Amino acid sequence: MTGTSAHLRETADAYDAVAVLYAALVRDALDGLPLDRAVLAAFAELVRGTDAGPATGSGTAAGSGTAAAAGPVAELGCGPGWVTAHLRDLGLEVFGVDLSPVMIDLAREAYPDVRFEVGSMDALDLADGALSGIVSWYSVIHAPPRDLPSYFAEFRRVLAPGGALLVGFFESEGEPVTAFDHKVTTAYRWPIDDLARLAGDAGFAEVGRMLREPQGEERFRRGHLLMRAEA
Repeated sequence: MTGTSAHLRETADAYDAVAVLYAALVRDALDGLPLDRAVLAAFAELVRGTDAGPATGSGTAAGSGTAAAAGPVAELGCGPGWVTAHLRDLGLEVFGVDLSPVMIDLAREAYPDVRFEVGSMDALDLADGALSGIVSWYSVIHAPPRDLPSYFAEFRRVLAPGGALLVGFFESEGEPVTAFDHKVTTAYRWPIDDLARLAGDAGFAEVGRMLREPQGEERFRRGHLLMRAEA
């Protein structure tokens, strides 16, 4: 087993083990976080206003003057599906993908009208340009820093030109990339400029960013990057 695949298996096993408790803790997490809801709403508006659609041989090319209908959106690392369901409620055609089979079972049980699949965000079973949007809501936090460029490359592969990407993460507050003792498994805090640079190297243009201070029992500042896939 390679180091990368071993890391993915360990992450999936860790979330399987706490899935029921985790789902109960996060189910209503967005209720008291107006800034988080606002950035998700901004992402949804960006998707609805984009001319990005799934890449097809017969479709109208993005930027050709005729807007294609927005294609599907994926939440990658969806866990028990509460953010996926929120995106559905914002009017998006959305599905969720997660490494943890137990998390996917819980998501399907809680939101039977939403599609959920077991899969890894670094090797998606999707055609090039298949999506109009991706949300990675605190899901790249467990990726070893050396692996993160390959995640962004995969996001860019499956997004149509002009497609939207929203990444939520723990911000390092002036420190370099820093590992910390996440309650489930090792995670990393990132300087927002460094993460934006990695995304730019993979073919994304920044639309905007949001930083907010910890709320309640949260320990760290939260970062959010909203980007578009360049042609």
